[in-house]
Amino acid sequence: MPLLPALSGPTVQLSNGLEIPILGLGTSHMGGYSHDAIVYALTECGIRHLDTAKRYGCEEKLGEAIKESGLLRGDLWLTNKLWPGDYGYKAAKKACLDSCMAMGVEYFDLYLMHWPEALKPGCSNRAIRAETWRALEDLYKEGKRLQCKGICRAIGVSNFLVRHLEQLKEDCSVVPHVNQVEYHPFQQPNRLLEYCRKHWIVFEGYSPLAKGQVLSSPVVQQISKKHGRTSAQICIRWSIQNGVVTIPKSVTKSRIQENCQVFGFQLDEEDMAALGNLHDGRHVTWDPTNVD
Repeated sequence: MPLLPALSGPTVQLSNGLEIPILGLGTSHMGGYSHDAIVYALTECGIRHLDTAKRYGCEEKLGEAIKESGLLRGDLWLTNKLWPGDYGYKAAKKACLDSCMAMGVEYFDLYLMHWPEALKPGCSNRAIRAETWRALEDLYKEGKRLQCKGICRAIGVSNFLVRHLEQLKEDCSVVPHVNQVEYHPFQQPNRLLEYCRKHWIVFEGYSPLAKGQVLSSPVVQQISKKHGRTSAQICIRWSIQNGVVTIPKSVTKSRIQENCQVFGFQLDEEDMAALGNLHDGRHVTWDPTNVD
């Protein structure tokens, strides 16, 4: 796989030819942002892939951290997400422009619909998803044609299940480039993973440590001891070795550094199988199962 500058590691190719770093750094709205940690990740750990969302409330701060890092915009992969409160054609396009302005950037490498539910009483989720997705399609097409603010170099979805993706495929023209969902040894949606790969949708996983729950697993700890690595590194390595774009979140410099040191070793087939058997279906974040 091709390498990006510094220590950012391998990349995964999207269906449109772009390369997304397989390892990134996530942010969140529940104490999930630290200015110093972001700058450290960019300048000392070689992170070149950052994931955020309007929902997290840290767009402006993240833009400041990127400026402080001194890195060129072209050396970074920035993912942002559209909150359901901004679903609908006009609202979605405006929200993308507003987020670009808040972060002080002219484009996002990836822009995602954050959740499959419209959160608007009396509205059809499917209809709102389709209308919103057409806005993202237009932002993407405009971005391919023009050099202007509000560009989305790639577009995708987050927390979508197979039925949501099937409906979107029927209703719209551009297949999502990425589907970002919860993914860790306790939550392995393999049918969804297989569907995405069949349709050239890159599968991206968040919460790779199950919010810390998986770190105390005896299986994970045994494999950790075997390789002389931390439990967190084992889980992140397992995700990456499954070909999943992985975005662990941390606000601690030492843990960010630890999470980046996952390319110098390989889990064997026995390790991968043991971790694969840990699936118990639990969610540590929102569960989209009941969203129609």
